[in-house]
Amino acid sequence: MAQESVPCTISAPVPLQVGDVKMKQGRPGVCVIDVTFPKSQVVDVQEITFKNYYTAFLTVRIQQKRPSEPVAHTAAWRTCVRNLRLMPNPHTEEGAQDYVSLYRHQMLCDMDNVTFIRLILRQPSPVWLNFTLEELQINQPGKQSPQKGFSWCLSHLSDQEQLQTLHKGLPDPNKISSEVQQMWALTEVMRANQSTASVGRFDVDGCYDINLLSYT
Repeated sequence: MAQESVPCTISAPVPLQVGDVKMKQGRPGVCVIDVTFPKSQVVDVQEITFKNYYTAFLTVRIQQKRPSEPVAHTAAWRTCVRNLRLMPNPHTEEGAQDYVSLYRHQMLCDMDNVTFIRLILRQPSPVWLNFTLEELQINQPGKQSPQKGFSWCLSHLSDQEQLQTLHKGLPDPNKISSEVQQMWALTEVMRANQSTASVGRFDVDGCYDINLLSYT
């Protein structure tokens, strides 16, 4: 089922460099994507979903608006995801274009009353010219993710729940093991009693029945 994400404005990736840009060679290894909400809206974030595009590590920081804070108050930054590894090896393709779902119970801080989200992308490998996050969505509680694949479906479940889901509907392994042992025993009995006499495909007592032969 398709999902309606929270309306927001997502900036293009902004590269970060330290020192004199003119003296730098190659491309920067860090980019920043900012997510803002219209009319100073506050959002309770349940889930952040995206498709990776050659980003090796991800850090997510947020600003929150507390009811007791004045309107002009500048909210402090809080880190909810720190250096999440998206690619096992930055120099290879694995994980480079995976769909990822980050749930609020996986965050380092609470995700209520969020006013601003900043995603810090890192790619230390010089192999990839560009890196970013695609199809970025911010989802509120009570909404389910669109199913992008089996791993996405299981990503929010506990280990026990994943095992129950994977085994659901499968035959009893003890029953299968017993039946396999019985088949093996029957095979051994047939092999022991097998005749050593050579038997032709259609012959009976060394002769062929004319009705079993085909003409071409």
